Amino acid sequence: MVGVRWRQPNQLLCFGEITHSLIKKDVQFMKRLSALWVFLGLLTAGQCAASELRVPELWTAQSAVIFARQNNPDALIAHQRMLEAAAVLKKAAVGFYPQVDLSGGYSQTNNPMYSFGNILTQGEFNQGINFNDPGRTDNLELAVGVQYRIYNGGQDVAGKAAAEAGVDVSAAEQKTTRLQLEFAAYQGFQRIVEAENVVKARQSGLEAVRSSLQVAQARFDAGDLLKLDLLNLEVQESQAKETLIQSRHNLELAKKIFLTLLGLSSGEVNVDVSAVEDQVVPVDPGPDQRPELQRVNAAIQALEAKESAVRGSRLPTVDSFARYQYDQGTVLGGNGDSWLAGVKVNFKLFDGHRASADIAQVHAQLGALRAARHKLQLALGFEIAQAQLALDQAQQRLQVTRVMLEQATEGAQLSHAQFREGVILTSDLINSENRLTDARLHNVLSSSAVQVAIADLRRTAGLPQFDSSLNDQPNVENQP
Repeated sequence: MVGVRWRQPNQLLCFGEITHSLIKKDVQFMKRLSALWVFLGLLTAGQCAASELRVPELWTAQSAVIFARQNNPDALIAHQRMLEAAAVLKKAAVGFYPQVDLSGGYSQTNNPMYSFGNILTQGEFNQGINFNDPGRTDNLELAVGVQYRIYNGGQDVAGKAAAEAGVDVSAAEQKTTRLQLEFAAYQGFQRIVEAENVVKARQSGLEAVRSSLQVAQARFDAGDLLKLDLLNLEVQESQAKETLIQSRHNLELAKKIFLTLLGLSSGEVNVDVSAVEDQVVPVDPGPDQRPELQRVNAAIQALEAKESAVRGSRLPTVDSFARYQYDQGTVLGGNGDSWLAGVKVNFKLFDGHRASADIAQVHAQLGALRAARHKLQLALGFEIAQAQLALDQAQQRLQVTRVMLEQATEGAQLSHAQFREGVILTSDLINSENRLTDARLHNVLSSSAVQVAIADLRRTAGLPQFDSSLNDQPNVENQP
């Protein structure tokens, strides 16, 4: 027997953002869109096959965010779960369609009961038939049948609503993954910028020490400086070299972490520090857009739909059916056709209190989820407040470090001039250089902290890092 059913075309992986909106449409509307799905599938298949994810030669914060959303394994996993939820929704819509079966078969027999049945279906009955031994007969049977459940207590509608809520759950999980990836990619980019600025600050400190060392060497050769003072500057130079080596190591480590976040195993990392991509600070952020909260709301909707389905199991079901059959024999040479149609009603009088127990279980689960939602709202509100305080602190520190850097720069310039004139000691010059280097480092760290704090605030508010990041679908074409 061969089963034939109406099915929706398979969704292609490259449809991206339209997945969540289209799969929640009414079932009849989805049926009317079948031809359009096929056309779009053929149109985009070639484009997706030819598309490859290009690695930028010069990274910006926005390109890093987009690339991470496309290529990170977590994004690919979340995308596949979204497709799985879409498949569950398609499966939930099966009950809205009739089931059509086409069957065919050929048989021979000398069994009295089956042979007599073949004689009747082929229209070859006569009064001279021996009912105990009607003889050998054969039959070629072709049949088509249709079944359709007219009413099942709303279980199909509730099941479809639960599947739609499941799609919302998967969409919220996917959004959670994307927000985390965006923040991690942006933070990784800022860490590279920060590490490069630290290297520059260490390099400037080393060059300043070397410049002071040249002056000290000239004064020592002229007999105007003690050997101990010259040695102190040489030790300071060695320490500056050591910290520069460590800073360069931290830079390379930041680049490795950055590549891992982007889903890349190796490659060169060159960042465009000159590209100004300041984040927009959210105005009056709240937890309503957080996907974690949306996920809990969708889970509650799924349980409410499940409760409706359980209640519907107490109601009767009504099924309609129709069947047409054609029979042809070669032994007797007869043929005939027949049909059957009707309606069947089923009613469960007693289920052993199973529905009541299921309803009580769903009620308990709903109560736990609603309590968890309230707890989550409090936690998300605290997280947003914490991110706002961190941003305020980072901005205040940045203002202080800017003033500190200006003062340390001016003090270092005065110290160099005084050291050339032999007015101050070598220890005073070293202290001045150390203060300038520390001021540069604090300014670099505080500047980076402001950018990361703004990105974290956008994450806690449930907002993408860049509103213009439209090309954000996972790269699934080249995955094994």
